[in-house]
Amino acid sequence: MKKTVHLNLTGHVQGVGLRYSVYNMALRLNITGYAKNLYDGSVEIVAEGNEEDINMLIDYIKNGLRWARVESIAQKWDDYQGMYHTFEIM
Repeated sequence: MKKTVHLNLTGHVQGVGLRYSVYNMALRLNITGYAKNLYDGSVEIVAEGNEEDINMLIDYIKNGLRWARVESIAQKWDDYQGMYHTFEIM
């Protein structure tokens, strides 16, 4: 089932290649949306796609990032919106 999730990542998440790594994994998983640095030092990610693929992306964020230190991930799940056609770094 397709879903949309809004993620907010806190910790040492900016300036370490996190958005680029998430971008590459999202492309492999056919997930659309974006990753964006926020002024408070966190990273916002909106991801749309199959729920199973999104969960794989979240697992990658929790366990597969080499230089980032993700301390917390706030998640807000929504129905699929279909707003994005690709995944972008903003």
